[in-house]
Amino acid sequence: MKIKETNLKGVLVIENEVFSDNRGFFKETYNKERFHDHGISFNFVQDNFSFSSKNVVRGLHFQKRNPQGKLVWCPYGSVLDIILDINPASDTFGQHISVELLDQKHLSVWIPPGYAHGFSVISDSAMFCYKCTELYDPNDEDGIIWNDKDIGIDWRVDEPLISSKDSNFQTLKDYQNK
Repeated sequence: MKIKETNLKGVLVIENEVFSDNRGFFKETYNKERFHDHGISFNFVQDNFSFSSKNVVRGLHFQKRNPQGKLVWCPYGSVLDIILDINPASDTFGQHISVELLDQKHLSVWIPPGYAHGFSVISDSAMFCYKCTELYDPNDEDGIIWNDKDIGIDWRVDEPLISSKDSNFQTLKDYQNK
């Protein structure tokens, strides 16, 4: 396992070790001891799985009172994973990174609690998995609108498919001014 730091504090891109032969491949997506050795020592309490078609945009989601840390990967297809710093006290507040998670590259991303998260599907379809450090609570959910012009995220989709909930989130500026 190789780990690369990003410009967002605590957000890590993980290159998983893959063992391939003529039958296919095997990879370990999570190992408590190895992750702990790299400073990721959270207790995961929920696993999520989604399947989406091309141009689907999900996000940018976060939990207000019980923020979730997330370990994410794409076992099938390709997604553009987006992480946005929403901590007004942070030096990188309002900045985001995007990481292409492609099934053939075997990358994962660790997103510590306190970031907004979303992704877009850039292949014909994709499966997306994530382990969470807190249980999902619909009464605790909030978000930043995916197309906030002040953030300027390039989601790499032509005709975005977005839920009504995600279409009605606030801008980062409105969130900051609450």
